[in-house]
Amino acid sequence: MPRFDKELTQHLLKIAFFVLGALLILQSFPREGRFRYTFQEGKPWRYGLMTAPYDFQIYKGEAQLKDERTLALKEFKPYLRMDTGLIDKELATLKADFITKYRLTVPMHYLDYMTAQLKAMYSTGIVSNKEKEALLEDSIDFVVVVRNKVAQTQSVNSLFTASEAYEAMYQNLPPSINAVQLKACKLNNYLKENLSLDNDATKREKEALLATVSLTSGLVQRGERIIDRGEIISSETFQVLTSLKRVAEKRQAAAGGIGVLIGQIVLVCGLLILQFLFLWFFRPFTYKRKANVAFVLILITSLVLLTALVVRSGIANVYLIPYAILPIMVRTFFDSRTALFAHIITVLLSSAIVSYPYEFLLLQITAGMTSVYSLKDLTQRSQLVICAILVFLTYSVMYLGVSLIQEGAILRINPMMFAYFMLNAGLMLSSYLLIYLFEWLFGYTSNVTLVELSNINNPLLRQFSETCPGSFQHSMQVSNLATAGAQEINANVQLARTGSLYHDIGKMLNPIFFVENQSGLNPHDTLTPEESAAIIRKHVTDGLKLAHKHKLPLVIRDCIRSHHGNGPVRYFYNKFRNEHPDEPVPEVFFYEGDLPMSKETAILMMADAVEASSRSLKTYSEESISGLVDKIIDNQIAEGLYKHVPITFRDLEKLKRVFKSKLISFYHARITYPEAPAANQPLLIE
Repeated sequence: MPRFDKELTQHLLKIAFFVLGALLILQSFPREGRFRYTFQEGKPWRYGLMTAPYDFQIYKGEAQLKDERTLALKEFKPYLRMDTGLIDKELATLKADFITKYRLTVPMHYLDYMTAQLKAMYSTGIVSNKEKEALLEDSIDFVVVVRNKVAQTQSVNSLFTASEAYEAMYQNLPPSINAVQLKACKLNNYLKENLSLDNDATKREKEALLATVSLTSGLVQRGERIIDRGEIISSETFQVLTSLKRVAEKRQAAAGGIGVLIGQIVLVCGLLILQFLFLWFFRPFTYKRKANVAFVLILITSLVLLTALVVRSGIANVYLIPYAILPIMVRTFFDSRTALFAHIITVLLSSAIVSYPYEFLLLQITAGMTSVYSLKDLTQRSQLVICAILVFLTYSVMYLGVSLIQEGAILRINPMMFAYFMLNAGLMLSSYLLIYLFEWLFGYTSNVTLVELSNINNPLLRQFSETCPGSFQHSMQVSNLATAGAQEINANVQLARTGSLYHDIGKMLNPIFFVENQSGLNPHDTLTPEESAAIIRKHVTDGLKLAHKHKLPLVIRDCIRSHHGNGPVRYFYNKFRNEHPDEPVPEVFFYEGDLPMSKETAILMMADAVEASSRSLKTYSEESISGLVDKIIDNQIAEGLYKHVPITFRDLEKLKRVFKSKLISFYHARITYPEAPAANQPLLIE
C-alpha cells in the first residue's frame, strides 16, 4: 500500500507540472480572437474565394487618415484666455512708482504716455516666449483670444512677448518724449503676460476638427466578392481585408472572450497531454524521473513564453528565437524521438501566437529536424558549429522556397530574413553553455562530459593507473569490449566506454588483494574465505566513495555500483561451499551492489566478467573463448542479473558474438621469430 501511494504521488506531481505549464502558457496567449486569414499587400491571396460574410464599413488606412487629419487641423486655432484685470494692477503700480521715484526728474506728461502705451500692449495681448515659439513651430497662424467671455480671432504675429512689447514702446517716440528719460522709468517692470493657453477649450476645438474626418470610406455588402485564390492583393483590396479583420475581431470581442479562452484551453491542454502520453507510454524510463518531466516542460514553456513576449512587445523578430536549442538539449540528454516530439509540440503552441503560422511551422519543424539529425552524439564543439550552419541553411532554403511560392520573384524576397537566420544560428551556439547548466541543475550527464572524463590523463585515472596498473589494464580491456558491444546494439557508446574505465577504481584502496596487481605473494593465502570475500566486495563501496569524493556523475556511479550486481564473490563463494557444503552461505560472499538497469550497465557487467575470466584460460583458441563467453553470459541470465534491463535475446547474441571476436583478437597467436645469428658469425650482405 505505501508503494502504491508513493507511485500515485509521483504521478500526481508530474501531472501538476503539466498543469502549471499549461497555466503559464495560457496566461501568455492573447485573449482577443484572431482573424483566420493572414495576408500582405502586394502578395498573392493564398486561400479560396473570399466574399463578405456581412455588411461592413471600409476603414481608411493610417496614412490616409493622417493626411486628412493634418488637412483638417490647418483650420485649428488654439484658445488663449486674457487676464483683463492685470492691466489695472500694473497701471496702479506704475503711478505709485512714478510719484515716489521719478516725479522730480521726469515730467508729468511721461506718465500719460506710458499709461497709454501699456494699455495698448495689454489690449493686444502679451504671451510668454515659450508659448509664442510653440505656436510658430506648429505653423499656427491664428489664435482665438477670449476677453471677458468674448472670443475674437487674432493673428499670432500680432501678439507680443514682454521683450517685444518693451521694444515697441520705444519705436516712433513723439518729440516731447526723451528715450533716455523714458528708460529711466524701467517700463519692463510693468510688462507681464496676460495671455495663457486655455487647455480645455483648445482640446475641444481640436477634437471637433478631428471628428469631421470620417474613419471609413465606403461599404461592402454581404455576399460581395472581395478576392479569389492567386490574385495579387492590391492596396484597395488590402484595405478591404484589413477592415474585415478589424470588424471580425470587434464582433468576437463583443460576443465575449469566453469562446477564445475555451479554444485556447483545448489547444494547449491537448498538445501538452500528447506530450505527457508520449513520455508515459513510449519513454517510461524518461518519465520515471520527475526531473526529466520538469526539464522537458521547462524548455517547452520557456520558448512559448519567449515567443509571446517577442510578438506582444515587438522588440525583435520571432525568427531570432533559437527554437532548435530545445531539440539539441533534449537529444543531448535523452534521445532523438523525444527531442523531435517535444520540438513539434513547442512549435505548434508557438504558432498559435505568431502572425504567419504556416510559414512559421514549416521553417521551425524542418530546422528542428535538421538539428536532431546532425547531432547523433554531441562529443565535440565543432559538431555544434556544423549543426548551427546546417540549421541556417535549412532556414534559408525553406524560406526561399516559401517566398518564391508567395512572391513569384526572387527580388521581392526580404533579405533581412537571412540576417535573422544567421543570428538565430549564432544564438544556437549558446546551447554548449546550457548543457553544463542543465547538468548542474538536473544531475544529467552529457556525452561531452563523458568524453572529458574518459581522458586517461584525468587525475583520478592517472592515479588509478599508477596505483593499480593491472586493474587499470583490465579496465582498458573491458572498455574496449564494452565500446564494441554498445556500438553493436545501439547503446550509449560513450557511457559504456567511460563507465568501464572507472568501474574498478575502488581497488585503489587495497590493490595488492586483487590478483591482477600481484607480482608474487598472495595475501589471501593467510586469510579465511570470509575475510577475503569481505575485502574483494568492498571495492564496490570504496569505488562509490571515491566517485562521490571526485564528484563523478551519477551514471558513472551506477556503473560502479552495478558492475557485479548482487551476485556472489565467485572464487571465494565456491571455495566456501566446497569446504562447507552443508552450511548456508553468509551474506559476506555477495556483493552489495544493485542489478543493472540500463543496456550500458548490463554490457559493462558482461564485459567485466568475460574479460576477467578469459585471463584464466589455459589455451586461447576460438573454441575455448567461445565456450567461456557463452557460459558466463548464460549463467548471468540464469541468475536473473539482467531482469531489469531493456535488452532482447537478439541483443545478447550480438554481444556474445562481438565479445568472442574481440577476445580472439586480444589473444591471437604471435609470430615466432627465428633465432638471431651467433655473435661471432659474420653478417653477409649481398
